[in-house]
Amino acid sequence: MIGSRIAAVGHYQPARVLTNEDLAGMVDTSDEWITSRVGIRTRHIAGPDEPVDELAAQAAGKALAAAGRTADDIDMVLVATSTAIDRSPNMAARVAARLGIPGPAALDLNVVCAGFTHALATADHALRAGAATRALVIGADKMSEVADWTDRSTCVLVGDGAGAAVVETAAEPGVGPVLWGSVPEMGHAVRIEGTPPRFAQEGQSVYRWAATRLPVIARQACEKAGLAPEDLAAVVLHQANLRIIEPLAARLGAVNAVVARDVTESGNTSAASIPLALSKLVERGEVSTGDPVLLFGFGGNLSYAGQVVRCP
Repeated sequence: MIGSRIAAVGHYQPARVLTNEDLAGMVDTSDEWITSRVGIRTRHIAGPDEPVDELAAQAAGKALAAAGRTADDIDMVLVATSTAIDRSPNMAARVAARLGIPGPAALDLNVVCAGFTHALATADHALRAGAATRALVIGADKMSEVADWTDRSTCVLVGDGAGAAVVETAAEPGVGPVLWGSVPEMGHAVRIEGTPPRFAQEGQSVYRWAATRLPVIARQACEKAGLAPEDLAAVVLHQANLRIIEPLAARLGAVNAVVARDVTESGNTSAASIPLALSKLVERGEVSTGDPVLLFGFGGNLSYAGQVVRCP
């Protein structure tokens, strides 16, 4: 059977950096309070002239260049985002227009923080079925636009950015089988609701769920790929909170793996967090071509999706 592989990745973050000290001048908080609870020190914030599709297109352009591909080579565009304000045209169509991609299948997926791993699985399935040959899979979110900047429990978490992957058919599969699911009866734990939409969450509920349920699920994702956690070269979890990432990676048992900790400098970028963190690991040479990497998204709905991929 034809499989798929990630040919290249790329990422983009806005130039403006918001520090914990900056936030301390906006709400009742401090650098010590933020770092001790979530591990975040800085985050990038997009301006009013930087919409989600621009963030996405910037990351996608870098991924295309790294893969040695052009817009004409792409026949599918998938954008994972939960911060698309307009309903139509969707983000995927807008990205395709920005990049000049002719006539692709253009789909948005809203699975919040697990969006990228859901989109990657969807692209893998489409390529395996012969419905596409080369896809752009993008996670992009502008969380600053849905943040309540008066709520210190949530505004300190968020950042903006995008990450992208060029995914293409391959005789030797480089994207492992996905393990995905949700806990819809707990969907209220993470919300982006209202007019205007605002991000809110029940932090303790999310933390307990992540700490107790997710290590087992992440190990099952490894099992579906036929690997033990100790075989992993890297673990890229959704960059929600360092107090979730580090214990989850430890309980997974990936003792030989590099653990992505991009949350410290980027904050929670929702669907962008996994491809953003993976792209930085590749850029810094912390992982090598062919290395097995666990990607594992979790968050809103409470949804999760994970798969082992081979590093581009």
